[in-house]
Amino acid sequence: MNTNRRLLVIGLDGFEEHIAKQLIAEGRLPTLQRLFKDGAFVPVDHGDAKRSGLAWEHFATGLSPEGASRWSAVSFDPATYLCTQMPTQLVPFAQQLPVSTVVFDPPYFDLRRAPDVKGLVCWGAHDPGTSATANPEGLAAEIAAKFGSYPAESFIYGYTWASEMRTRQMAQAIVRATQLRGDIASWLFGERLPDWQLGVMVISEFHSAIEALWHGVDAEHPLHHLPSAAPARDGIIGVYLAVDAMLAQLTSQFADCSVLLFSLHGMGANDSDVSSMALLPEMMYRRHFHRPRLIAEAKDSTALPVVGEDESWSAHVRRQFEPVKPRLRDTVLEWWRRSSGSGVAEDTGGEGHPVSWMPASWYASFWSAMPVFALPSFYDGQLRLNVRGREAKGLIAPEDYDKICRQIGAELERCVNPRTGKSAVAKIIYTRPHAPFALQNTEADIVVLWRGSPLALALPDGDVIGPLAYRRPGGHSGGDGCAVWIGSDFLAGRYPRVSAFDVVPTLCQYLGQQIPRPCDGQSFIGDILKDAKG
Repeated sequence: MNTNRRLLVIGLDGFEEHIAKQLIAEGRLPTLQRLFKDGAFVPVDHGDAKRSGLAWEHFATGLSPEGASRWSAVSFDPATYLCTQMPTQLVPFAQQLPVSTVVFDPPYFDLRRAPDVKGLVCWGAHDPGTSATANPEGLAAEIAAKFGSYPAESFIYGYTWASEMRTRQMAQAIVRATQLRGDIASWLFGERLPDWQLGVMVISEFHSAIEALWHGVDAEHPLHHLPSAAPARDGIIGVYLAVDAMLAQLTSQFADCSVLLFSLHGMGANDSDVSSMALLPEMMYRRHFHRPRLIAEAKDSTALPVVGEDESWSAHVRRQFEPVKPRLRDTVLEWWRRSSGSGVAEDTGGEGHPVSWMPASWYASFWSAMPVFALPSFYDGQLRLNVRGREAKGLIAPEDYDKICRQIGAELERCVNPRTGKSAVAKIIYTRPHAPFALQNTEADIVVLWRGSPLALALPDGDVIGPLAYRRPGGHSGGDGCAVWIGSDFLAGRYPRVSAFDVVPTLCQYLGQQIPRPCDGQSFIGDILKDAKG
């Protein structure tokens, strides 16, 4: 295999192919149109792993959830009943490659664990998954002095749909951020650190824009009628146009390199925020205590609540959340656990983040007294059973584990979305049937996949929870991602679907290197090379 090849890898975080196809058909993305036509286009299937929210950790490390023993960024400690959002603790695959590597802002790429790699991380990444680090040490300050700070810092996790003005501000800021990312990449790879064989950069603005602004491009979205939809559409389209211009610059500047453009999965309407973060926790609370904590302001369960222009989603939910005083013993015990630091399930170097903003965490004081409770989750619903011998105050006998799982699943399947009149649940997954003690701290016993973006739940007993307002209009509900290999070595065309975990082994073999171990997936480089023998 040729070991003199250079490869520029450009990750498209949150890229949704159908938006690109529409803009290509309108003649607005000439560079992407050319690259898709001239490259080896390979659909990428992320499978169930996309629900982990750790897509970029999967790329940065080459490991699947099973390979890394990590199924979520949120870790639950069964000894303390406390949750912490954990950064990556894994070594990037590039550290194991004997090739000069430069990176620019790939999420979940822990540069501290890759001392042989140059570049910087946590510049403007959406969910960076690691702390800000640069190598050489002064690189971040050098970039800030030369280019300024990230222009869309306050909109990385934008919550703007309730305000036309703030949506327009976000749209403008996120486009400026995309343009600046391209300028920095051109300078970093071409002038500041030009001696690389493998260059890796990730464009996160797709992710930030689609999650906050999706209602602007989806005519069927319930928020599409709002005044903010027009500037939201402008923002998403503006990011795609800016990336197209960036790719024109980079592919021209590095014409001697092969290029890999890839995304691990697509995006779409958000179908989980309200149901996973608020409705499911409330359902489990009512199931055990037979009283509500969440009492919706809107009496019509089919209503579409709208928050105030300057109100956060958490504040919107909190306003409808009736505090119930836990037992004094539980209050004191929780204070001691938090003040002593015993709520951190592993050594994080002080980097774990609380998830106290999420409504699911507002029930944590009661978890030890509940047979089943909902964990904080950014995606699908996550239910944990309070199992005797596994959790510190377990209530469910291990021999009853499967029976209780099925009972909960049956109740969930009977829940209805009042807006549609159909089942609110698309699928129930039992992650560890017959093996409750095999569950890891980042796993749930039951995973709930939602249907139709429920803002309220009609429960089997006739009770109703909600409605609540949308949080993020967009989410990780899209289909395939893609990997497009561009260069004289590749056979143009469209190829069969591969696993998302095949991307890292393939790029390693393209560079003439052994696949790092451990590493999940397998290389398909022989399928797309003109000379498969190298």
